[in-house]
Amino acid sequence: MSLLSQIVVGLCFLILIVILFFEEKDYLSYSVLLIIIAGAVTGIDLPAAHDLDTYIQAIDWEVIFFLIAMFTIVEILNEARVFHEIAKRIVLKYRNNIRKMFYVICIVSTLSASILEDLSVAIIFIPIIVLTCEDLKINPSPFLLGMTICINLASTLTPFGSAENIMIANYFDLSFVFFITRFGIFFVVSTIVTLILLDYFVLSKQLKKQWIAACNEKEVVDVQIQIEDDFQTDSKVIIINLIALIIFVLLLLFIDQIHVAGLIGMLVFVFVNPRLGKSNKKGPHLSHFLRKVDYKLVYFFMCLFILVHLMEINGTVQLMENLIEKATFHNVFLLSVAILLVTSVLSGFMDNAPVTIIFLPIINILIESAGFDMLPLIVAFVLGVNLGGNFLPQGSAADMMTLELSEKYCVKDLTYKRLTKVGGLFALLHVILGVVYLSFIVYFL
Repeated sequence: MSLLSQIVVGLCFLILIVILFFEEKDYLSYSVLLIIIAGAVTGIDLPAAHDLDTYIQAIDWEVIFFLIAMFTIVEILNEARVFHEIAKRIVLKYRNNIRKMFYVICIVSTLSASILEDLSVAIIFIPIIVLTCEDLKINPSPFLLGMTICINLASTLTPFGSAENIMIANYFDLSFVFFITRFGIFFVVSTIVTLILLDYFVLSKQLKKQWIAACNEKEVVDVQIQIEDDFQTDSKVIIINLIALIIFVLLLLFIDQIHVAGLIGMLVFVFVNPRLGKSNKKGPHLSHFLRKVDYKLVYFFMCLFILVHLMEINGTVQLMENLIEKATFHNVFLLSVAILLVTSVLSGFMDNAPVTIIFLPIINILIESAGFDMLPLIVAFVLGVNLGGNFLPQGSAADMMTLELSEKYCVKDLTYKRLTKVGGLFALLHVILGVVYLSFIVYFL
């Protein structure tokens, strides 16, 4: 294969990732340009790169439709304020027992993130945490740290806990039961260890100090008004949506095609959340919620699928697979550890979506062609792309949102530096626990 094609497509892939971090740029324009350049150069040696079918088939459409369905469901739940109500009831019930409130908030937000998008969970819980801690005169930063760090653990628990898991589960045909049975123990142990350490080293120290928000009086009032507005909920709507959420989970359990389960689930939520139409009559309005979805991530995945497919046909993926296999001396444990370390570190420095998409064919080659055991490689892969988000804040959208909202709500001691330090230490701990878990899988299962 042409070295020129491999270099150009690889550079286009890297540029595509970098552009994602510049919000002021028109992402779609640059992504289309990069795909045209990569396709044109690849087509010099490979005529298939000029065929439209090559690009259509490169995209995993099941994942794309499921992501659109999931993002729509998240928008519906946000509008219905289901998890706002759950968070409010937690803080009202446990506000007289700070330590218990810490554990309950972290656990509930973590379990919520195993179903919902982690960014949405952060947006819902952070304002409520800040207001409650302000009333109690305690520093909210331990609660925010606990929630943010544990959210990245939540994504390991279910096949729909993150967009990356959705792609992995669909690519390797992994079920909900597979995730629960293979990652449940790791999730429980790592979450318990994380919360106990955060309690001992972070929360306990802050409980001894009185905290006063760094805002001036007017800013504090504005923040309170904005947060308290979020507390207006309808109990009937909450119950109906929780039932719809249970139905959606059951659909995911019993329907193998995730896009079918996702689209049916989306329609269930649309019909139980009717809206006023032009005739002033309530009815299902899917278009209303589809307009609220941010399709940037969907476009991002489509572009990545195409570029990685070009890297497959020009031999880049095979080359990377050979390097990884040789570097680990054909040892399945070393190979699994290498996958865990490489994917987690890469996911810490950049968005974990491109890491996932480029490693999908690599892992597949290692399993199908090289004959390595599937289980340890898949476990290492899932843990790596999900745990790496804690190494650096930019590796996780939830981390960046925590920093943004902390500044907005005057939690001045939760800075980029502190989140990097604390999150990085826990990311290292989680990776070490992952290595221990992999040794158990390889040598004892």
